[in-house]
Amino acid sequence: MSESTVVPPEVTDDVRRILADAGISDNADLVARILTTGIGLGMDGADRLDLKIASSALTEMRAAFRLFAPYDDAPKATIFGSARTRPEDALYRQASEVAAALAVRGWLVVTGAGPGIMQAAAEGAGPHHSLGVSIRLPFEEKPNAVLGESARNVAMKYFFTRKLMLVKESRGFVCVPGGFGTLDEMFELLTLQQTGKADPVPIVLLDAPGGGFWAGLRRFVDEHLLTSGVISPGDFDRVLITDSVTEAVDELTGFYRNYDSLRWVGKRLVLRLKAEPTDAELAALNRQFRALLTDGGIERRGALTVEREDDDRVDLPRLVLRLNQFRVGELYRLIRAVNALESAPAG
Repeated sequence: MSESTVVPPEVTDDVRRILADAGISDNADLVARILTTGIGLGMDGADRLDLKIASSALTEMRAAFRLFAPYDDAPKATIFGSARTRPEDALYRQASEVAAALAVRGWLVVTGAGPGIMQAAAEGAGPHHSLGVSIRLPFEEKPNAVLGESARNVAMKYFFTRKLMLVKESRGFVCVPGGFGTLDEMFELLTLQQTGKADPVPIVLLDAPGGGFWAGLRRFVDEHLLTSGVISPGDFDRVLITDSVTEAVDELTGFYRNYDSLRWVGKRLVLRLKAEPTDAELAALNRQFRALLTDGGIERRGALTVEREDDDRVDLPRLVLRLNQFRVGELYRLIRAVNALESAPAG
């Protein structure tokens, strides 16, 4: 069938009545869209496998949303790495120590809840600072002992829904050497950042002390991807490669030294900060980042009208700019500059 079958208006009206009967008022338009999309799939004659995929994905996302909802205000970091790493491996200790240090600073650590690096991170953070999104595989162990019997874990059938939740909820990422799965997760992160499909976040590639795993990737990027023109200069500069636990933790937490969050309001990008830049600092930012703008300059503002209406971080100072959408992947550079201002809070 080349075109989707339109859901009749009377059916849409029935859906709205069902929502009202169920007492759903918040975001009722979006809930109605979900239901009418399901009806539309049935009207389209979607086959059983397609319907099972859609149904399972939505069910899994609901379970994951419920898991994360109580911890919405807590900063989270996802740690990726191999399920095959053994406890005696230096990488296991690195992951555990990073997770422990983040937990001390009030962060929650999110993992795939499996063995290896995932277990190391959960052990380091401890059960009260860990959240897990496990995958059901016929050949892999059950969720690790830290999270396996915990209400702080949700099991997924599909890798794509699992990866969505491992990425969506976190404000920082640590990738420890691993195989295809770890590299897939890392490149997904880089793709989302490069294309502006996700807010800028700190990404750390953590190696064993003296290890060269990620340095090999850096050489491949420089010698092949960059020289062939398939990425832009600086695309890989957004990540920190290190074998230091302290540097890894400082990179994640330091990214939010002054930068708090962002929001698009029409064509204007709003950066919410912890401290207001001085006149001289604002002038310097405008000189340094003029090429990222479509017109105008970077302006110091209070909360915009729509932000006040939504009560969205209204107490914070702001920088407002019109960002060239083709340069959105470079936004992390502006954030790092904002964090380095003398007016920024002490790290």
